[in-house]
Amino acid sequence: MQTPLTLAFLWVVAASIVAFLPMRVQMIVGLPLVAAALALIVWLALAVSPWIGVAALAAFVSMFRKPLGYFAKKLIGRRGEP
Repeated sequence: MQTPLTLAFLWVVAASIVAFLPMRVQMIVGLPLVAAALALIVWLALAVSPWIGVAALAAFVSMFRKPLGYFAKKLIGRRGEP
C-alpha cells in the first residue's frame, strides 16, 4: 500500500516542477505525466481505497480543467479555442 502513495507524492512533486518550466517544455514533459497520473489514480483506487481514487481523480480534473475542456470540445465537434 505504501508504494502507490509514495509514487503519488513523487508525481505531485514532479508536476509542480514541470509547472515552473516554459510552456513549450511543459507540453513535452507533461504528456507522460498526464498518462502516468491516470494509471496512478487507478492503482491508488485499487490498492488503498476507491474514495482515495475519487479524490485523486477530482484533483486531477481540477488541475487539468482547461486542457480537458479543450479536448472535450474537440471530441464533440465544437471548435475549441487554444
